[in-house]
Amino acid sequence: MDTMNRRRGLCVAVAVVVLAGCASETKVTRVDAGVVTDLSGRWNDTDSRMVAETMVKESLGYPWLGNFTQANKRQPVVVVGTILNRSHEHINVQTFVTDLQRELTNSQKVTFVANKGEREEIRDERKEQAVHALEGTQKAPGKEIGADYILKGNISTILDEADNTKAVFYQIDLEMVDLENNVKVWFGQKKIKKIVEKKRSVF
Repeated sequence: MDTMNRRRGLCVAVAVVVLAGCASETKVTRVDAGVVTDLSGRWNDTDSRMVAETMVKESLGYPWLGNFTQANKRQPVVVVGTILNRSHEHINVQTFVTDLQRELTNSQKVTFVANKGEREEIRDERKEQAVHALEGTQKAPGKEIGADYILKGNISTILDEADNTKAVFYQIDLEMVDLENNVKVWFGQKKIKKIVEKKRSVF
């Protein structure tokens, strides 16, 4: 009986040691949203923000903007179209679209209008108002401002990998297209290259 109890006690002790060894502690550290946190080497929020800032600034510095303003005596109306993810990664393209929208709007150099998906929601709201809102507060259909230009493009990658090191090359292509005649008034390209090394642990 004593032998059996000792065996049980030993099993319990071993189980406790194993569980203790498997236990992990999660540590969370809050950092400023502007701090670069490139942990995996994949496309991240910093890439999205920096590319949007750089490319919108470059686009608005080209002659098409001044030419349109001078000829029409007003700011051009711009909408963001489709940004395609042609990379090997799962990229949240909507975050990049939002960054582009923010930079265009805050530039105060163009009039920015809602994109296709957003317009559908807004039109549904107007239909609701037509039925349920006070007549004096209803917003009538047919008063939308049509865009003069659409900003569209894609994100693509080239991956080169050997042993524990890989090089990831991102290429972001954007173009501003005149909606009236399909003329591309600006074409921009931004490249990012990352080297990701995985070090082996020696025990």
